[in-house]
Amino acid sequence: MAETRKSIPVPGRGASANPPNRFERLSYEADPQEDESGQPPKTQYLRDISRSIIAYNDSPDIPFDASVNPYRGCEHGCIYCYARPTHEFLGFSAGLDFETRILVKEDAPELLYQELSSPKWKPQILVMSGVTDPYQPIESRLQITRRCLEILAEFRNPVGIITKNHLVTRDIDVLKRLADFDAVSVSVSVTTLDAKLAHQMEPRTSPPERRLAAIEELAAAGIPVGVMAAPVIPGLTDHEITSIIAAAARAGATQAGYVVLRLPYAVAGLFENWLEEHFPDRKNKVLAHIRDLRGGKLNDPEFKSRMKGQGVYADQIRSMFALACKRAGIAGNRTTLSIEHFRRPHGDQPSLFE
Repeated sequence: MAETRKSIPVPGRGASANPPNRFERLSYEADPQEDESGQPPKTQYLRDISRSIIAYNDSPDIPFDASVNPYRGCEHGCIYCYARPTHEFLGFSAGLDFETRILVKEDAPELLYQELSSPKWKPQILVMSGVTDPYQPIESRLQITRRCLEILAEFRNPVGIITKNHLVTRDIDVLKRLADFDAVSVSVSVTTLDAKLAHQMEPRTSPPERRLAAIEELAAAGIPVGVMAAPVIPGLTDHEITSIIAAAARAGATQAGYVVLRLPYAVAGLFENWLEEHFPDRKNKVLAHIRDLRGGKLNDPEFKSRMKGQGVYADQIRSMFALACKRAGIAGNRTTLSIEHFRRPHGDQPSLFE
């Protein structure tokens, strides 16, 4: 794996460089501090021409089989994001490209309507978004996620939402329609309660207090809402598990989950570089704890251990999370959603063979 060169932080961005794409033989290294105009790199929005919108997975450690991702790449810029390497399949870098070159699925609502209308669709929970945040900044203008939710409400197809952005509260009216049929739950990801640290790690997300406010507003509206303490970063944020769960429970969260930091492919180099830029005094400690969780490596791709880690340190995190949930009176599991109210608004088409 190629190492990311040492650099200085780019204002408003998580990554400070573009590491080489592992699928490309050649790479171009521009100045990460500015684009061709001499200005800090701006976000570019590119049209995604995908002709399907529902993605499937068969991973045994992921609690859903189907998902909808309106965007590829994410302007939130979370330095630790496990989805960064997916940008390499598009010919981009997992670094700055991932957070400045966003592919937009403009036809997502129409594609979703077509796929749910098909007799081949078997009603099941859809997750928005299994890869990148459906409420990243551009969603406030494009409203692709909102329009997808309106389609799901029309079909009464259950949906689980994962986000770091207070913008989810904009869609409470649609979410309430889904909640009437036990067809929605929202998980708000809270990595830390330290606003400064959050800005360094997740530069374009809602700050922690706004995420807690989102939990409070969703709960007040009757929307099932929980918190994801994710990712837990050993040696940096793991000591906050108890306070995160407690704060979320006070805000109205009724369920909780956690995932331990994952560093696949180029993310490892990007994260190491970020530690050197922001926490050089803690870098070795944090990396040592990650290796303790990952069998001596920085990443463990095995299904049985990639989400929670393994070993004594992983057991300590698991125990801390369980105790935090017990003290807060919060369930460490997910809301069960219903498919029994699913309908096709235009009516189910009878089979030619019936």
